[in-house]
Amino acid sequence: MMKKSEVIFYFRALFLIACIAMSVRTCNGDLSYSVPEEMKKGTMFGNVAKYLGLSVKGLSDRKARIDMEGNGKRFCDLQGGELVTAERIDREELCGSKPSCSLNYELVLENPLESHRITLQIEDINDNPPRFPKSEIKLEIGESADKGARFPLNEAHDSDVGQNGIQSYSLEKNEYFTLAVNSNSDGRKYSELVLDKELDREQEQEVTLLLTASDGGSPQRSGTAVIRVIVLDANDNLPVFSESIYKVSLPENSPLGTVVVTVTATDADEGANGEVTYEFSHISDKALRLFSIDEVTGEIKVIGPIDYEDKYEYELRVLAKDGAGLASNAKVDIEITDVNDNAPVISIKSLNAPIPENVGPGTEVGIINVQDKDTGGNRQVRCSIQQNVPFKLNPSIKNYYTLVTTAELDRELVGDYNITITATDEGSPPLSSSKTIHLSVSDVNDNPPVFEEQSYSAYVTENNKPGSSVCSVTARDPDWRQNGTVFYSLLPSEVNGVPVSSYLSINGDTGVIHAVRPFDYEQFRSFKVQVVARDNGSPPLSSNVTVSVFLTDENDNSPQILYPTPEGNSFMTEMVPKAALSGSLVSKVIAVDADSGQNSWLSYQIVKSADPGLFTIGLHSGEIRAQRDISESDSMKQNLVISVKDNGQPSLSTTCAVYLLISDNLAEVPELKDMSYEESNSKLTSYLIIALVSVSTFFLTFIILIVAIRVCHRRKPRLLFDGAVAIPSAYLPPNYADVDGTGTLRSAYNYDAYMTTGSRTSDFKFVTSYNDNTLPSGTTLKRSPVDNSDCLNFTSLDFIENGSKCSTLVNKLNLYLLEYFFIIVCFNIKMWCLSKDLGQGNICAFLSIQTLCITF
Repeated sequence: MMKKSEVIFYFRALFLIACIAMSVRTCNGDLSYSVPEEMKKGTMFGNVAKYLGLSVKGLSDRKARIDMEGNGKRFCDLQGGELVTAERIDREELCGSKPSCSLNYELVLENPLESHRITLQIEDINDNPPRFPKSEIKLEIGESADKGARFPLNEAHDSDVGQNGIQSYSLEKNEYFTLAVNSNSDGRKYSELVLDKELDREQEQEVTLLLTASDGGSPQRSGTAVIRVIVLDANDNLPVFSESIYKVSLPENSPLGTVVVTVTATDADEGANGEVTYEFSHISDKALRLFSIDEVTGEIKVIGPIDYEDKYEYELRVLAKDGAGLASNAKVDIEITDVNDNAPVISIKSLNAPIPENVGPGTEVGIINVQDKDTGGNRQVRCSIQQNVPFKLNPSIKNYYTLVTTAELDRELVGDYNITITATDEGSPPLSSSKTIHLSVSDVNDNPPVFEEQSYSAYVTENNKPGSSVCSVTARDPDWRQNGTVFYSLLPSEVNGVPVSSYLSINGDTGVIHAVRPFDYEQFRSFKVQVVARDNGSPPLSSNVTVSVFLTDENDNSPQILYPTPEGNSFMTEMVPKAALSGSLVSKVIAVDADSGQNSWLSYQIVKSADPGLFTIGLHSGEIRAQRDISESDSMKQNLVISVKDNGQPSLSTTCAVYLLISDNLAEVPELKDMSYEESNSKLTSYLIIALVSVSTFFLTFIILIVAIRVCHRRKPRLLFDGAVAIPSAYLPPNYADVDGTGTLRSAYNYDAYMTTGSRTSDFKFVTSYNDNTLPSGTTLKRSPVDNSDCLNFTSLDFIENGSKCSTLVNKLNLYLLEYFFIIVCFNIKMWCLSKDLGQGNICAFLSIQTLCITF
């Protein structure tokens, strides 16, 4: 047990050594530190940051790290810019009996790549006591041995070196022997037992001695062995080795049982005194696990794995002893020769993964280190990439390579690379090793979305349901994750002046376009919209596509009758001459349909008639014609209900009523009270008439004066009614027109009816007969000698009579007053073109005051 003072002294010495250990800058930038063995884990012994002039953050940014050759234990580590011990260091385990023990490391920094060699000198401390190979040394010495005879003793072994190794031997005091301590050429101490007094077997057959070996460390350590000296009869010859030093070479990886060398010693004595046995007198613990010696033959054999990279030389001491105990020593030096048994070892020191696809050629991707434990040519290594990949290896400092790009990368073409690096040494045969690096290429948003179609067309039936799907667009983006995530939207635009968002919406994730509201084919038949596909990259990329939406028609509009005005608004009455023949055109129903195609094809049909066989209507023309000649027995009033039907599926229809009067003049027309119009229209007409009459009263005097002057100067006879029956306007149907003539209605009487949608006025134009078949001269309208034109113009209320003149001025004034009243108030001028062959007294037209006023 060590005393307390010795322990304190020991730790003070360690502390002093640690403080004295300083970093030394060498000319090539290498670092050297001295560290005592057995330092605690985590003990700081150097400051790299201070040496390099970098901050701790600078070291971290440059990825500073400690690398070492091989896969052994790492005894040095870097923490916050300081070098610290990573494990307990045992110098004896690392370096054995070598006088100098050092560990080599590489300090590697990146950006730029920089390397510094760190040499860690391990200082020995006295942590091992001397040990003898055997705790008991047996010597057989003859009694005839002369005084001063020397007997070699087994050396003690101390794993420490230098001053901490064995420095002295001492022998317990006795009366027969003294101890002589000598040094070998290498400075190693060994002891010999010197006979100081002649032995006498008869007095004492055995002598026991205590041998002590001491080192020079502080505190000092020692080991002991017991020497048993057996006194024998006389033996005067020592064994003699054939060589004092045996030097042999042994290839590493030699199989077990391989004979390394055979030592030979001879003894001139005879009998038992001449029999020689062999044993190791001095051997390290490690060598003792690798080699053995045959006691009889002296063969030294391999009993453990020999590895040049572990240790390349061994020194053994062999003792040859005869039967009488006389012995001699020989040294065996075994040199281990290197065999190319270690393939290169590839280490990935740094790898920038994943690498962005937009990096340029020459970009550094990683740092590769290649080590080979062999020596000489076996250690020379070639490193290469055999694949056809856009990467190469550039040699850097010492055994380092940088992995750089040789071309531009495109993740959409190749997203991952498995780069196989092969390292081959120069041994014979050469050994090689490979390492595969998996390198991923990270995505950059360099591709816009691309639609599958250059344009899209959608066909939608009108009156669609809101929310129904119109069509779907799809865009692909070869980029990855958010860069390849596509969102859809509609480009703002207008359809008929209304934002397109009022008609369509799009699902931003799926690209499905939905209708926001029902479409109407009659409003528009097609429109276009721009769809934008945008990815989620930074910055985002987008592309557009045109979607053309075509509407298909549905039969959703009933036919609209333009003429006659549908019942409920007004009555339309047509006069049919009594002389109308079969096939004569009586009237025409005009209708339109807002739909298109076959949905707008109209057909006409009489669904109700007072006399079903009297009139017929054209299926597609809407012309109402007499189906047979008009007879006297036919009722004067003929009411027809016309159905107008389209060709849709299902078809839609509209009905209207046509009122026909079979008569040649108005005198035959009875009061038409049953055709009264709606009360609301009647009241409105009354209000308008009262208002118009009130306004016209102001101009009454002036009008009478003008009429009087006109009558006085005018010599042209007026045509008035002669015996015509006055029918109150309230009883006449609106938009009433009468065409009268004597006799039968010939085809020579041709007329066109001009109507406007919603109008309550009608114009008739009578043109010249297409043939010379005219009525008798007695029933035709005579030509005035004053006006020789073929066409007579009349104002809206010209009442045509049979040629008699007015007998009084009052009648004329009343006539003209009524005429100009409606000219001023209604501002409605009517014109008819009459045939020059029309007979006198024939009624050309009758216009109701009610109709004109309502029109105004």
